Amino acid sequence: MRTSRTGRAGQYAALLAYLVFLAFPFLWLVSTAFKPPRELGSLHPTWIPDDPTLANFRQAFDEQPLLHAALNSLIAALGAALIAVLLATPMAYVMARRHRTPLARAATGWVVVSQAFPLVLVIIPLFLVLKNLRLINSMPGLIMVYVVWALPFALWMLVGYVRAVPPELEEAAAVDGAGRLRTLVSVTAPLLAPGIVATGLFAFVTAWNEFFFALVLLKTPEKQTLPVVLTHFIGAEGVADLGPLAAAAFLATLPSLVVFAVLQRRITGGMLAGAVKN
Repeated sequence: MRTSRTGRAGQYAALLAYLVFLAFPFLWLVSTAFKPPRELGSLHPTWIPDDPTLANFRQAFDEQPLLHAALNSLIAALGAALIAVLLATPMAYVMARRHRTPLARAATGWVVVSQAFPLVLVIIPLFLVLKNLRLINSMPGLIMVYVVWALPFALWMLVGYVRAVPPELEEAAAVDGAGRLRTLVSVTAPLLAPGIVATGLFAFVTAWNEFFFALVLLKTPEKQTLPVVLTHFIGAEGVADLGPLAAAAFLATLPSLVVFAVLQRRITGGMLAGAVKN
């Protein structure tokens, strides 16, 4: 009994340490965003600003088009998440229900191999393909890249969710005369709602925070996304305008936090559903 309590206490301590580790950068970012320039240059920084100010936020909006960049990021992230989920759902259904077929095995191999390639190796051929398609410096081209990049992970997640749905329900629908498409839309898809929401959220957050593809593929300032615009607060000599940069970065993290907070129950349900096996 005492050993069990000690082990549980150790688990809670490890979890608390992990939460502190995750929260430290964000809390420091918030603190920096509200500090005046005098405190930012202090040799003895503090967690809580002595004289909190909103001047960093006003300066950030005055120096860079944050709202327009946030709109570009929102369009790219929503478009990529929606298309990735629409494509991954029927593909995951086929892989889960026909996992022994050559097509399902090939798709599984593609998922594993695609995650092993670093971005640097694919950016040049990807740039050439988009150039031939005349999609460089365009939002459709960026969304296409985000969909291709998010699709393997979305597919991998949804396969687990589909396998958690009892096949007997689909068999009952088939007995009632429903075809494959009708069964997928009317029976399987509603049960996959938590998993679809969780998958779409991960695709959205990945696209919202993505920097490398947006930096290479988007050239004109009016089409740049928020992560790229944040680099404009760093001067040519590498000196960062720390206050406005922290304020803009804090605003850039808020959408992800709000979405996670609003959809927390569905995300948790989707995770648990994907972890269950028949």
